[in-house]
Amino acid sequence: MAGRFLVVGIGNPQRGDDGAGRAVVAWLRGRLPEAVELAVQDGNAAGLFDGFAGAAAVWLVDACVSGQAPGTLQRFDAAAAPLPEALRSCSTHGLGPAQAIELARALGQLPGRCRVHVIEGAEFAPGAGLSPAVAAAVPEVGARIAGEVTAAWRATGADHA
Repeated sequence: MAGRFLVVGIGNPQRGDDGAGRAVVAWLRGRLPEAVELAVQDGNAAGLFDGFAGAAAVWLVDACVSGQAPGTLQRFDAAAAPLPEALRSCSTHGLGPAQAIELARALGQLPGRCRVHVIEGAEFAPGAGLSPAVAAAVPEVGARIAGEVTAAWRATGADHA
């Protein structure tokens, strides 16, 4: 396999729905080929950019606030095109995933496969847990990512035991 496969759950589990990305990664444990790396990150652009190094494929999953109904799932092929304008500033992380992706693109370091899954959040208060709508979306987006990762992994011809 040329390059590694990485799934990154972004967010802070101590801030309500901001923990959605991390919850998805927890759901994915044991459901992907063993060689696929699972990571959690707070969403800062520098840390995400560093994670792209040597990766053939990256999936990012995060919460956002874009005006959709809580629990709404959106998926973007960030390798093919920049994230929509509405999502470039909806992150709760300041300089975050969208900026890391665009920096990697500008420097020619964006993995050939870069998918971004977002779950519309509703509650971001310190100490809150996931809202019911976001908690219900976690297994759905997890299953979508698992299907994409597994299909891409198998397409490499790598041992996917």
